[in-house]
Amino acid sequence: MTIPTLDVGTDGQMPVIGLGLWKIDKPVVADAVVEAIRAGYRHLDSACDYGNEKEVGEGIKRAIEEGLCTREDLWITSKLWNTYHHPDHVVMAMDQTLHDLGVDYLDLYLVHFPIALEFVPFETRYPPEWFYDPSEDMPVMKPARVPLSDTWKAMETLVDSGLTRHIGVCNYGVSLMRDLLNYARIPPAVLQVESHPYLTQEKLMRFCAEEDIAVTAFSPLGALSYLELDMAQANESVLVQPAVAGIAARLGKTPAQVVLRWGVQRGNAIIPKTTKPERLVENASLFDFELSADDMAAINALNKNQRFNDPGVFTELAFNTFFPIYE
Repeated sequence: MTIPTLDVGTDGQMPVIGLGLWKIDKPVVADAVVEAIRAGYRHLDSACDYGNEKEVGEGIKRAIEEGLCTREDLWITSKLWNTYHHPDHVVMAMDQTLHDLGVDYLDLYLVHFPIALEFVPFETRYPPEWFYDPSEDMPVMKPARVPLSDTWKAMETLVDSGLTRHIGVCNYGVSLMRDLLNYARIPPAVLQVESHPYLTQEKLMRFCAEEDIAVTAFSPLGALSYLELDMAQANESVLVQPAVAGIAARLGKTPAQVVLRWGVQRGNAIIPKTTKPERLVENASLFDFELSADDMAAINALNKNQRFNDPGVFTELAFNTFFPIYE
């Protein structure tokens, strides 16, 4: 299986389908990585905060040793966590990620959230997650006063030193992206944001296209990513929408394939998560059919600006701290 690529920066080719590694448990993630690579995936989307980068690294090592791929065949993305925004901590965070993944460089390193939190030493807790001190009676997040511009300048040094080929950001809106472009010496190559038929983010997508910034959509199936976290209900699944089900029946595809095809046909990369070999194949089998203009319009019309991954909601519920980043 060959997966098409998106142009990234001046010299990057990012596969439009990747394996999202968020919420894949440590005991199974190495096998999931190997099976994904065996199935034809070459794009792995990781992060310090996922807590499984060592195990992801084991899967990469096994796949290379088995001759399934070379390091150069892979597009490996990771992310700078909130507690490492200060310029003094950016390189050490990158070094830890490279060590855990067992690679010498990344293809893409992203600022995970526009949220700076107080530094937590590695020896205290790694990954540090959201609480500053989880042992407190009422633990909270502890914001740090670090300008995003300072963090970005430190990210640029990672490109200069060859530790990553490209840099970008996650969870930024148009205003933050426009501001970033005003001060960036190295412009962001990729923006990664939540996007699915209930959250189409059309203005943001158009802005990024005009600025030659590639977009990766996380949670491309919407609510399904959040059921196990009690952040969504089963009846919120876009897969049960009559428009999606009707298109799937007509094309002989699954509703999930229709929604994922919509994501890549918009021009985005997508990073669905699964550990099932048959679902890995299904999720990537999107290039033997095409949605019509009417199909695309019908799915676009499902938009209701519904965000499942909203720090302004989950930080207060889960981390005793109100920390909105969206209006």
